[in-house]
Amino acid sequence: MKKNVLIIGAGGVAQVVAHKCAQNNDVLGDLHIASRTKSKCDEIIASVRDKGAMKVDGVFEAHAVDATKSEEVARVIRETGAEIVINVGTAFVNMHVLDACIETGAAYIDTAIHEEPDKICETPPWYANYEWKKRDLCAEKGVTAILGAGFDPGVVNAYARFAIDQMDEVKSIDIVDINAGSHGKYFATNFDPEINFREFTGTVYYWEDQTWKELSMFESGKTWDLPVVGPSKAYQSGHDEVHSLATNYPEADVRFWMGFGDHYINVFTVLKNIGLLSEQPVTTAEGQEVVPLKVVKACLPDPASLAPDYTGKTCIGDLVTGTKDGEPVELFVYNVADHKEAYEEVGSQGISYTAGVPPVAAAMLIASGEWDAKTMKNVEEMDPKPFFTILDRIGLPTRVQKGGLGGEDMAWTELGA
Repeated sequence: MKKNVLIIGAGGVAQVVAHKCAQNNDVLGDLHIASRTKSKCDEIIASVRDKGAMKVDGVFEAHAVDATKSEEVARVIRETGAEIVINVGTAFVNMHVLDACIETGAAYIDTAIHEEPDKICETPPWYANYEWKKRDLCAEKGVTAILGAGFDPGVVNAYARFAIDQMDEVKSIDIVDINAGSHGKYFATNFDPEINFREFTGTVYYWEDQTWKELSMFESGKTWDLPVVGPSKAYQSGHDEVHSLATNYPEADVRFWMGFGDHYINVFTVLKNIGLLSEQPVTTAEGQEVVPLKVVKACLPDPASLAPDYTGKTCIGDLVTGTKDGEPVELFVYNVADHKEAYEEVGSQGISYTAGVPPVAAAMLIASGEWDAKTMKNVEEMDPKPFFTILDRIGLPTRVQKGGLGGEDMAWTELGA
């Protein structure tokens, strides 16, 4: 049994994590949040207090930390007595926070693969470049590390595992992420612009016929008719979960599809073609060195600022095919989230909500012991059913369409699993 949580980060996802931890602090114990800018943490705690989110009276404190320095993170872990760390800072700090958890024995949860600032879409399998190199050390030290426990990656990994558990053999896993909401801005990204653009400027890697294959961004697209949001154009993209799912289910084709409108594609294409999405520094005529991508990020709206005016819904799910008793089987496992409802509850938009609720569910399962693996695991390596049970209760209910898209729609518990 573990308790007392340290949240790393103070962006839109961290706000959701903070509210959900507060709503479940009877299970999670004392709460702490740390970021380079302590005032941002203070603001998040104030929002928690304003909404009366604390389930029981308890500690919720803010701290300053440079998460690129593992010794600083370790110091805060020791000072707070945190036994569970939820890392929702930038993907550039993952390995530093993980190292601090290994040093102190705290359980580690993140929501994305570690990235190095000067490298984009590295050679598959991407997890093997960083996190998985620490797997044996986690096992040796008995440290629980749950990787990629947001929505995608995260919940979609659990959807894949759940669907595959209903089959004798899996054939394909197609993850589809559609945001049918509107933020009302000329152009903005739903999460950190730097991370957002980096996902789409490199090679699109996917797993098919038991080998890695490559595409260019926006080269492969199709229209998906999903529940609630309806027909939506999505494009095959490289993404975190493809790398772990391809390793754990090598017999399955694994693809990730994300929805994009024509306006996003047009703006993205112009920015990329003139070099403004490059992660490599350039020198201005005045002799100042700048990174174009960071300049673009500084010019765009903070994703957290989109929340008050965001309307519409998201639909994210897995279409999984395979066989059962020699017959073909197709399941679509999914969730629908509402931007306005997310803002009313926790002050964040729906993309942040879907990313921030799952790591809190994972923390609760570590606290109870059910997911306290004492080694490193990706989400699909854990039992998905207790995860779904908590997600249903705290805001992200799981639905299943039996027979694939357009099939009989039911709660996951009705599938008889």
